[in-house]
Amino acid sequence: MKFPKKIRTYCPKCGTHTIHTVSIYKHGKRRKLSEGERRYKRKKEGYGSQRKPEQKRFAKVTKKVLLRVRCTKCGYTTYRLGIRLKKIELIDVMR
Repeated sequence: MKFPKKIRTYCPKCGTHTIHTVSIYKHGKRRKLSEGERRYKRKKEGYGSQRKPEQKRFAKVTKKVLLRVRCTKCGYTTYRLGIRLKKIELIDVMR
């Protein structure tokens, strides 16, 4: 799916419709020393099985793509709900 790099949408901080830049949200690297990660590692080690069942078959073919929308006027960032897509391409429409 082709999606524009810049869209004109409502900014809750400005209170008006302004031009926003669109980018695809990418999650950060997981922290190895976070409490949840340490707990997961501790439960996994030793004798016994995997903590959570490993998935054999995948029901879904695609993953949800989250769009990050940033206001060019004030810099406020909002996120658009994830859309199920195989491929997304950001194109330059506004000039």
